[in-house]
Amino acid sequence: MTGRLIVLNGGSSSGKSGIVRCLQAVLNEPWLAFGVDSFVDALPAAMQASDAGIDFGPDGEVIVGPGFRQLAAAWMDGVVAMGRAGANIIVDDVFLGGPCSQRRWEDALGNLEVVWVGVRCSAAVAAGREIARGDRITGMAALQAEVVHEGVKYDVEVDTTHTESIDCARAIALHVD
Repeated sequence: MTGRLIVLNGGSSSGKSGIVRCLQAVLNEPWLAFGVDSFVDALPAAMQASDAGIDFGPDGEVIVGPGFRQLAAAWMDGVVAMGRAGANIIVDDVFLGGPCSQRRWEDALGNLEVVWVGVRCSAAVAAGREIARGDRITGMAALQAEVVHEGVKYDVEVDTTHTESIDCARAIALHVD
């Protein structure tokens, strides 16, 4: 028996992490959660602020190099392998490459069942959350708010601008259960 995947895509500070926790609470079966932030945190220090790895511009721009892409592909394959082994998985990602990012997941997923979720949030609200978090480069949330959705196809979209994470999770769960 194979697992299923839910892939959430949204910009920085759009509310994906809160939705993931709520999804784990409302879905009928256990779901593991993996996020791109944890992947970035797992990179060796030498790949952070590096042309080969990942670097962050002063305006919030994210630049990834070939080493990052290679490890990201391995990470995706690992997440998918857990799904093939029977685990249900929620992925929290930021499609900086828009449809190319989605295509990389599609290639890794093969025939696994997936629900694609767009997590939207107005640039102004995301920017406010970014400041409140204090762990992001100012400008990242506003820069990513719309661009990560351009050309991406979803099964369901939610907007956290004025909707609580639990309500977004319940809307997503309707497409899963």
